Amino acid sequence: MGLFSFLKDAGSNILNKVTGKTAKAPEVVKVELSKADALKAEIAKLGLPVENLGISFGEQIIVDGKTLDNATREKVILALGNVEGVTSVDDRIEVVNAEPEATFYTVQKGDSLSKIAKSQYGNAMAYNAIFEANKPMLKSVDKIYPGQVLRIPAQ
Repeated sequence: MGLFSFLKDAGSNILNKVTGKTAKAPEVVKVELSKADALKAEIAKLGLPVENLGISFGEQIIVDGKTLDNATREKVILALGNVEGVTSVDDRIEVVNAEPEATFYTVQKGDSLSKIAKSQYGNAMAYNAIFEANKPMLKSVDKIYPGQVLRIPAQ
């Protein structure tokens, strides 16, 4: 549990698809609920099981619920944090089976998974461990971008 920081202007733009009027306060609340629902839908689409998933949205997202392992918890944090407009995720997810936590790495310009693997593990060929640790958010080893935050599991 804790607070994780992300780059506001990097990430997927799933929240830009959520629209609504903001002229009156009740409509603002409705838009914010729609954004939270869009984020919940993204977690569901990725197949990340979180019991009683709760998301409060602002530039900082507060997420709670219960999951079986740290890997799922960390993937939820990254799926939410790697959204354009999000600056931080306040993690309040309970984990049933405690295990060692992965470290997080922010992708820099010119990075590749093999370059990251070389810097983190001392072996460029270990890139697949990073790729697998970030599925289903990563669809291809070639599809990373500056500002994206990745899980780096312990080896």
